[in-house]
Amino acid sequence: MINDNPSTPELSALLSDLVSVTHRLTRIAAQATGDSTSPATWRTLSVLSSFGPMRLGELAKQSRVSQPTMTKIVANLNEVEWIRRIAVVDDARGWQIALAPKGIAALADWRARLGSALSPLFDDLDASELDVISRAVDLISEATELRAKSDSVVKAA
Repeated sequence: MINDNPSTPELSALLSDLVSVTHRLTRIAAQATGDSTSPATWRTLSVLSSFGPMRLGELAKQSRVSQPTMTKIVANLNEVEWIRRIAVVDDARGWQIALAPKGIAALADWRARLGSALSPLFDDLDASELDVISRAVDLISEATELRAKSDSVVKAA
């Protein structure tokens, strides 16, 4: 059991295990859907969904790809109309990338397919076990949203 000190070795090990198991879960889900779309594409759409429009360089950083790779991803997403480019008012050469309605729908569909693909793995859980997963999702969401907000405050300063 983890003690009240939030920076214990036990907490570090638990979070390391959580990241590892969620990566495994993501791979299982992606394979089960049979989707051939690049994980970087879904990650890019997810970043835009979470953080809103941003410049290409920041989008590359948030999506953990190089700027040339992001340029290719954005070109492909633009071709299928999943993103749109927004001119930056105070920079004649600047553009922000934003989700387009087709991209929002594609991301929602992909997430639904992931959930459906994973459901059989968890069909035998009882209500209390599902509550544990639900609470874990809530805790992780809260912690990561706080981090995202603090990161955006630091950037704005």
